[in-house]
Amino acid sequence: MDNFPGGSTMPETETDFAEPEVPAKPLPVAELHLHIEGTLQPELIFALAERNGIALPYSSLDELREKYEFTDLQSFLDLYYANMAVLRTEQDFADMTRAYLERAAAAGVRHAEIMMDPQAHVSRGIPLEACVQGVASVLATSEEDYGISTMLIAAFLRDLPEDSALEVLDQLLAMNAPIGAIGLDSAEVGNPPSKFERLYGKAREAGLRLTAHAGEEGPASYIIEALDVLGVERIDHGIRCMDDPDLVERLVDARIPLTVCPLSNVRLRAVDTLADHPLPAMLAAGLNVSVNSDDPAYFGGYVDDNFAQLTAVFDLSDFDKARLAANSIHSSFASEERKAELLAELNGREVSD
Repeated sequence: MDNFPGGSTMPETETDFAEPEVPAKPLPVAELHLHIEGTLQPELIFALAERNGIALPYSSLDELREKYEFTDLQSFLDLYYANMAVLRTEQDFADMTRAYLERAAAAGVRHAEIMMDPQAHVSRGIPLEACVQGVASVLATSEEDYGISTMLIAAFLRDLPEDSALEVLDQLLAMNAPIGAIGLDSAEVGNPPSKFERLYGKAREAGLRLTAHAGEEGPASYIIEALDVLGVERIDHGIRCMDDPDLVERLVDARIPLTVCPLSNVRLRAVDTLADHPLPAMLAAGLNVSVNSDDPAYFGGYVDDNFAQLTAVFDLSDFDKARLAANSIHSSFASEERKAELLAELNGREVSD
């Protein structure tokens, strides 16, 4: 486990937890794997549709919720992109972001690195400035308003051509968009990281931080490509690394962060049940893993929900939960000063469920 600056109040013995209750005072954590479009709750979808005069293909909230039973990643993406149709104006993007930050603050999130899919919006005629400024305007005061420091990540769709991503990145750079990193998401299988070598080279030259989804549904070799070809600093998901012992050893040695999303993996059938999730084995192997919510409106839980259900299924100890929280802070792109603040806050907390 990491040495916590200022000493640790973590107990030396493990405690069993029987009930999946959301802690009243959750641990301070950094959320590193969060798609802002995936925070669109059904109620907000209907509210934005009404505001923008959009006829939804669902007659009620219950009918929409019935569609949240996914068979794989693609079945989720189909609904995810369809629901984006309600996002039309800068205000819509701002309202969505504000709703996430309010819920994240209650979940213990103290730093959030938030991915947005600009290609998914410009392709349907939404000005790039509207979606970027709508999100960024709220993030600009997120620490003052919610106690959450933030970074905006432009995530690119791997099932589209690289030229499309390069065009949008050029536009983001030309408008001096307040992004701190780029990512790579959407349909993984058949779209290896190496497809985006030029994109990541340009982002690196622009001084942006680099992360990419790899090893969710795709093979462990995609993780290797993301590291060796794209030069990423962090892997989103990464659970398939467990299929390659040599890769696990490499990730452990280099302390490469893996932003794991347990409830997402279950809902998308990457694992059959939460009890089958490799997170405990990943921790035991010494991997630098953190817990994140991915698309919480679709997958049944925010960060605190993920921790609560993991605790119920695996009897996570206070030590394990503090280790996961510390990993999230260390693995963030926050300043060293902000990391030190959050680690000090974590060290001063008594962990309990």
